[in-house]
Amino acid sequence: MQLPNKYVITLLIFAVVIGFVGEQSLRVRIKKAIQIRQLERKRDAYVRSIEEAKRTINYLQSTDSMERYAREHYLMHTDKEDVFLINEDD
Repeated sequence: MQLPNKYVITLLIFAVVIGFVGEQSLRVRIKKAIQIRQLERKRDAYVRSIEEAKRTINYLQSTDSMERYAREHYLMHTDKEDVFLINEDD
């Protein structure tokens, strides 16, 4: 039985080492790339929520808008008012 060419064997060993062994293997790099994409998505979501919070803070700087925000989001009202909740899902 004849052995394959020594260059083919060397190339296969090199491919296995590069693909599966060590810190810099393709398998580890792919896992890290996926993790980086997930973290970037989370970062973008946090940046959007921070921007929304900044817009809300700027909106609430005036007394009138603060009162309106409290009425809309926390169902607050004055003593002389009644609040009616309407369910629009039906």
